[in-house]
Amino acid sequence: MATGEDKPNGREAQRQETRQRVYTAAVAEFRRVGMAAADVSVIAREARVARGTFYFHFPTKEHILAEFERHEEARLAAQLEKFLARPHDLTGALTETVRLMVQMERRTGKTLFREMLALHFSPNRPEVLPGTDQWTDYPLMTLVVRAIALARDRGEAYQEADPLRTAQFFMLGLYAVLITSYDLSRAERAGIIDNFVATVFRSVEARHGAQPA
Repeated sequence: MATGEDKPNGREAQRQETRQRVYTAAVAEFRRVGMAAADVSVIAREARVARGTFYFHFPTKEHILAEFERHEEARLAAQLEKFLARPHDLTGALTETVRLMVQMERRTGKTLFREMLALHFSPNRPEVLPGTDQWTDYPLMTLVVRAIALARDRGEAYQEADPLRTAQFFMLGLYAVLITSYDLSRAERAGIIDNFVATVFRSVEARHGAQPA
């Protein structure tokens, strides 16, 4: 049960409410024009705060985008975790991960999705939480690693398969496929994605107990 000490006082509650207004206005503007083209003055006006208040809560626009990415990843991870709790095979787990990523891409739009990925791999990416720079700090990656490890335990993947390296290959490849196939027809894109998932699975598939050449 929450106590009075658990609740923010009036000033802190107001600070959090203002920060949320700035964040919400910024995300809306990012969706509309992309992060790079977003005007801080417009964001401040929509949030009903002074321009300086934006920078009080967020040093840069990239800090908001990084936080938005973390929220989106947590949302995807929660959905993927529900899927993995049901009976599935590795191809199904990889396909579901792709489906969820495509959903996120559609929610954010082409420009913002690409900006999120660019920031994700940027050496100047701001940390949303101090010290979060390990793969275990990313819930979606953690779940994909777990799905591959479980597939190995079930005998779907060969015993020497490395779940982390395979997950890294899969996620990096998926990002590249989504970015480069965005403007293709739905059928063409689906074919490329299906081939990609099949390639990843074949790279770790157990073949009569022998490691693939």
